[in-house]
Amino acid sequence: MQPSPALKSPSLRAESAAALGVFGALTAGAGALGALVTDHGTQLWYRRLRKPPFQPPSAVFGPVWTVLYGLMAVSAWRVWNRPAGPARSRALGLWALQLGFNAAWSWLFFGKRLKRTALADIGALGASIAAYIAAARKVDKPAAALVAPYLGWVCFAGLLNEELVRRNPS
Repeated sequence: MQPSPALKSPSLRAESAAALGVFGALTAGAGALGALVTDHGTQLWYRRLRKPPFQPPSAVFGPVWTVLYGLMAVSAWRVWNRPAGPARSRALGLWALQLGFNAAWSWLFFGKRLKRTALADIGALGASIAAYIAAARKVDKPAAALVAPYLGWVCFAGLLNEELVRRNPS
């Protein structure tokens, strides 16, 4: 694939690098907020929950989310670098929507301990990621492919959330 026309001049390359920084900061911010609430909320309450046998060790979540947040940022940046228009605006709007659902999940699950509400949120998160992928594919196919692992992980996380609701009804 040819580089975006926006990357040909030095000033546009600087603008593009700044945009990558903004998308990186947005995803890192969502991740940091989630980590703060998760660190605070994983104390005794989370440890006492009955978990399914396929629950990954806690040490897995940080590295997985770090990679996924990086892929999310690069995906949005790639879409942003394509020519402006309704398709690009729709894709970026859906990207922002999924980021909001992403940030809300940790607050709902760990911060407020609302397992069922978090389950609804993660369903909306999965749907918004799928919608973003479909919209991004029309603008930049590699950008859409970059977030496919994220959708897979969120589906798995949704299954974990559902099992935690089922195994811990109160």
